[in-house]
Amino acid sequence: MSFALAVLAGAITGALSSWGIGGGTLLVLYMSSFTDMRQQTAQGINLLYFLPTAIAALVSHVKNRLVEWRAVIPSVIAGVPTAVLTSLLAVRVETDALRRVFGAFVIAVGVFEMLARDKQR
Repeated sequence: MSFALAVLAGAITGALSSWGIGGGTLLVLYMSSFTDMRQQTAQGINLLYFLPTAIAALVSHVKNRLVEWRAVIPSVIAGVPTAVLTSLLAVRVETDALRRVFGAFVIAVGVFEMLARDKQR
């Protein structure tokens, strides 16, 4: 992966992440599809990438009072242990199987979003 292409991918997915669109998911897709990177490695990089982008976006959202703090605590209580357990599982799963599960997840989210937007109209 060329340095310039990596910077461009990081900048685009960073902008999308700041809007809450899921730029990290796109970064994993880019790294696992267009480079020779293993899915697990791409996901690990995405987790490290997520920390500074999430902090930057969080500062802005807190400043603009867009965070519902009553939803944060239960989400953290459920999300952190689940993330730890599933990350331990992910490193033990074969790359091809992990790619299929990840791909199915991305497709399912896309279909769900398209159907939800139709209902909002």
